[in-house]
Amino acid sequence: MMIPHETAVEKQYVYRGKIINVRRDRVVFPNGKEATREIVEHKGAVAVAAVDDEGCIYLVRQFRYAFGEELLEIPAGKLEEGEENAQREAAIRELREETGLTAKTMDYLGVIYPSVGMLTERIHLYLARGLTQGEMDLDEDEYLRVERIPLKQLEDMALRGEIRDGKTLIALFLIKDKI
Repeated sequence: MMIPHETAVEKQYVYRGKIINVRRDRVVFPNGKEATREIVEHKGAVAVAAVDDEGCIYLVRQFRYAFGEELLEIPAGKLEEGEENAQREAAIRELREETGLTAKTMDYLGVIYPSVGMLTERIHLYLARGLTQGEMDLDEDEYLRVERIPLKQLEDMALRGEIRDGKTLIALFLIKDKI
């Protein structure tokens, strides 16, 4: 049985910003009933699980204002203007900027939808290996600390609920059999 699709009959932007746009859509179902959908548009992002030859993964600890706490995450960043089809290059850039690392290989793990009920963001995940340390190149408004954690220890932290970032949890799941 096919699930009925919703068709937009009206789209109204209520906010246009630097990183996101917010709109309110009026949709109609095949039976003629209507509903409202609130959508946050986002250009997308990349995230990198960087694993060294000793089985340690590089993470960044940073304060996340929306939650009012420090989170431990894999390096990540939003796609810049014109990078919508250059996710691998964006992943290489973000890894270097946030950790100073460059990688011999950058394998695509797939794409995730972090919040399907209201957000259009797609996060493209990568596995970086063959790492070489260089200099970090943080943005002016980025404050973070790089941490290197054995993969098994990070998995245990995730199981204890100490890792709450969705992209990091999914990346851990996806790289488990690749390391």
